Amino acid sequence: MTMSEDQRSLEAGLLLNKNRNDINECRITAVVLFSTFVSVCGSFCFGCAAGYSSVAQTGITTDLGLSVAQYSMFGSLMTFGAMFGAIFSGKVSDLIGRKGTMWFAQVFCIAGWLAIAFSQDTIWLDAGRFSTGFAVGLFSYVLMQSCGLSLYYVIGNFVHWRNLALIGLIPCALQVVTLFFIPESPRLLGKWGREKECKASLQLLRGDEADVSEEANAIKETMLLFDQGPKSRIMDLFQRRYAPSLVIGVGLMLLQQLSGSAGVMLYVGSVFDKGGFPSNIGSMILAAIMIPKALLGLILVEKMGRRPLLLASSSGMCLSCLLLAFSFSFRTYGMLYELTPVLTCIGVVGFISAFAVGMGGLPWIMMSEIFPMNVKVSAGTLVTLANWSFSWIIAFAFNFMIEWNASGTFLIFFSVCAAGMIT
Repeated sequence: MTMSEDQRSLEAGLLLNKNRNDINECRITAVVLFSTFVSVCGSFCFGCAAGYSSVAQTGITTDLGLSVAQYSMFGSLMTFGAMFGAIFSGKVSDLIGRKGTMWFAQVFCIAGWLAIAFSQDTIWLDAGRFSTGFAVGLFSYVLMQSCGLSLYYVIGNFVHWRNLALIGLIPCALQVVTLFFIPESPRLLGKWGREKECKASLQLLRGDEADVSEEANAIKETMLLFDQGPKSRIMDLFQRRYAPSLVIGVGLMLLQQLSGSAGVMLYVGSVFDKGGFPSNIGSMILAAIMIPKALLGLILVEKMGRRPLLLASSSGMCLSCLLLAFSFSFRTYGMLYELTPVLTCIGVVGFISAFAVGMGGLPWIMMSEIFPMNVKVSAGTLVTLANWSFSWIIAFAFNFMIEWNASGTFLIFFSVCAAGMIT
């Protein structure tokens, strides 16, 4: 049997099992809802960590006497740590399970927040930031990430940066405790060959009256198909037949990060300050729109389709970057001085909103759709590595670029967004 035949056999088997279980999987029970809530607490932690560097910048640089380079390193280490966390998440999950992975991640998250809260120098500050980044790299869901960002954008204006780090412990502790009350993933239990525990987990999730025997058998068959299917390595992706998918997948991730999204999200307070708009008011405006824009993106992706939504998102980011470039240029030359703060606010809100509804999540969705089943794991690893690597570069360089030339910085990001529209 050739590789393509193996792939077709695997995908056909998975589709058959999916169709056999559509009815059972549509059941929404209290255990399902609670398990979902517990799982996405990790992404709430992600949002808290991402929002922290923006609202804590003034306090940390003042209290610890950090330079622009030192704070840029601190802020960017979250993305650097997340890169490693995302790469190892699959192997860790296979080894200790989904629940075990979340417990494992929260050890690093709690240790990271404590290191930041009690740090007296850059070593502990950076170690804590890397640790929280490694933790959040193991899990992320867009909606709860937006909730975490919203919370920190608001309370960061009123709470000292050390206390803000301690507040970050709350969702970590909440997940650690509630994990005791949810079942392990049935599919993972099936993969491990623990059939009785798999059925027990399914029974909890589907309800006492549901017949889970057929679904349990389907999971067993699916795991067998995966085991018998062709295995791939990252080097296998560099074949001509995978070239179009690889270019699209990695290209979308590069456009996502080189548009400046990581820099704006991590240091939005400094962007507001640079443009003359009060960062506390700007942060609260962003907090008010974070969750609605995330929900809007979920709705539009099915209404508009992938490509039109990507074009619309890139267009919005493009116009917002151009507006910010003009705003900073006017401010530099003393033109329209009273109007530039308003232009800055509109530009930042427009950029983050346009990014969130399309370019923020769509590359990940499309990545899972464009690669064949036999290389999905390897492709996911490579694309994730590319994404977080460029995210770290932008996060580290952003403050230097803003200090160099704020208008020129957003003209560069404008060019990237325009390239995304054209391609």
